[in-house]
Amino acid sequence: MLICLLYCCQSASAIGANFWLSEWANDSGNNKTQSSISLRVGVYAALGLTQGILVMAASFTLMIGGLGAARHLQAQLLDNKLHTPQAFFDTTPIGRIINRFGKDINVIDEVIPMTFQMFLTTFFVSLSTLIVILISTPWFILVILPLTLLYILVQRFYVATSRQLKRLESISRSPVYSHFSETITGSSVIRAYNREKSFIALNDIKVDANQKSHYPGIVSNRWLGIRIEFIGSCIVLFAALFVVIGRKHLNPGIVGLSVSYALQVTMALNWMVRMTSDLESNIVAVERVKEYSETTTEAPWVIEANRPGKSWPEAGNVKFNGYSVRYREGLDLVLKDLNLSIRGGEKVGIVGRTGAGKSSMTLCLFRILEASKGEITIDGVKIADIGLHDLRSKLTIIPQDPVLFSGTLRMNLDPFDHYSDEEVWSVLELSHLKQYVLSLSAGLHHECSEGGENLSVGQRQLVCLARALLRKTRILILDEATAAIDLETDDLIQSTIRTQFDNCTVLTIAHRLNTILDYDRVLVLDKGSIAEFDSPSNLMAQKGIFYNMAKDAGLT
Repeated sequence: MLICLLYCCQSASAIGANFWLSEWANDSGNNKTQSSISLRVGVYAALGLTQGILVMAASFTLMIGGLGAARHLQAQLLDNKLHTPQAFFDTTPIGRIINRFGKDINVIDEVIPMTFQMFLTTFFVSLSTLIVILISTPWFILVILPLTLLYILVQRFYVATSRQLKRLESISRSPVYSHFSETITGSSVIRAYNREKSFIALNDIKVDANQKSHYPGIVSNRWLGIRIEFIGSCIVLFAALFVVIGRKHLNPGIVGLSVSYALQVTMALNWMVRMTSDLESNIVAVERVKEYSETTTEAPWVIEANRPGKSWPEAGNVKFNGYSVRYREGLDLVLKDLNLSIRGGEKVGIVGRTGAGKSSMTLCLFRILEASKGEITIDGVKIADIGLHDLRSKLTIIPQDPVLFSGTLRMNLDPFDHYSDEEVWSVLELSHLKQYVLSLSAGLHHECSEGGENLSVGQRQLVCLARALLRKTRILILDEATAAIDLETDDLIQSTIRTQFDNCTVLTIAHRLNTILDYDRVLVLDKGSIAEFDSPSNLMAQKGIFYNMAKDAGLT
């Protein structure tokens, strides 16, 4: 409202200045005193200065408002995506997300405020023109009504078409981003199989599909230009015609003002409808960002009314009570009616064939997957009732795929600077990384590349182990954590886990069965259900699934 008011006042001052100038031209033949000239100049200068101040204030206010809105929309989008469940990323191509954060945010940041400014400018110029012509030649109202109707019809037809073409262009752009991102990520594999030409051809096909949506937009723009030029020419024609008809009773200054305003209306109308169209088309970017800003998020990060104590969990007892879960709505259950109790400090191995639900159990403990039925309790606290930060900060996982961030080695071990250098060196020794870090010129400040690509997979896994040793929570989860490490290092790590996590509850998804043969109990999963759950020796004696797996691994 403030912006529109400023533009309205700016246009009013511009009209006032021009009317004042035309009146000044009318009395140019009269004898004027110095005082009347001073008055004319003073008022005209004041109106011009006022217009300049209002133009600056309107533009400044519009840009500040545009930046504020853009910042708000991007913050909403980023906050939502950082709290979106994992299922969303499993089903959404990365190109669509990049498109929102790239092209759409750029449109909101830069294009929409400028388009809105141009729209308001051309709208008030067109409105000013019609007001001036109507004041000078009131009969013009007979022509302006049918011309306005024609203008509205043309504008509506064009805007509806242009908006859909813009939406098609935005949709067809996402596959280009996705394909490019996938190509960059898999460039080494593409080169290895000599498939560069096929990927370039596929990229060209996707770009062509995008251009097929872009080209009709340009054609429709030309279609609009012809019709708006016609309407503008009609306005000039009739404005001049009515001036000629009423020349006997019209002041020369008013006549000149009316015709000069009419001559600039063609360009103003043309730009106004284009800016209207561009505004509606580019608002699609806001629509797309809002769509991704309002997707379902995870549970609250912190629930103040239901926070566990700082020392929780003290024992590390874990219970699954009738627990079932699915990856997302509409899919089959991956864990079915689990009922088990793990005592604090117990070492439990989790085994099963591919797809049995081993990794799903760890996802459930961190509430990356939410329960379809039943509950999990840790030391008597239902994990579904507390905030995600309170839960996840009390659990430690060494994942199957080690995760490192761009930054120093120390930052990857202790991102929040909670521990001293002595403690960091201590865990590096326990994880058998100390000698390697000492050999680096920068030591703890060695820069890790994105994803830790300048370290081997085994070294990245050891960094994750060191990170777990540093935090040393009451519950540790190992998701096939030693799969990428040689047998000798694996044995060293297993001995470290047994000694350093002696009083912790350890849940290990076993890739190598020999690593869990000395565990307290082994949980055997089959198709999402508990098939066996007992000590390794008892399971071997039962000669069931675990016995057959051990036999296949050559352990019997």
